[in-house]
Amino acid sequence: MQTSAHDNQRGGAEALLDALPKPIADYIEANARLDVDAMLKPFAADAVLFDIGRPHAGQAALRTLFEQEVVAVKAIFTPDSLRHEDGKVVVEGPAHGHFKGSPIRFTYAFALENETIKTLEITL
Repeated sequence: MQTSAHDNQRGGAEALLDALPKPIADYIEANARLDVDAMLKPFAADAVLFDIGRPHAGQAALRTLFEQEVVAVKAIFTPDSLRHEDGKVVVEGPAHGHFKGSPIRFTYAFALENETIKTLEITL
């Protein structure tokens, strides 16, 4: 099933956030505020984030990644589509910020476990 923010009568990113599992919505909302502590909260203690193939494992590594490559360049991901694929929640949309090529369209594939984000794979 694929859902677009435009399919919902309320429209926009708010409608898409409402359709997401809570840990993912919480992460995306925290990213919009560039709040590192809130961005980390939905992730499992042993979560792994693959940033265009580069793995970052555990909360300390994720904090460093978020501080250096998200907050430092004010990179905000704004999802505009959602689908479920191979047991993952896949969200796509542009990221805007102070980085070369902005905005760039990304795909975020989340795997959840026990109401937390276990893995996140970010690809172009």
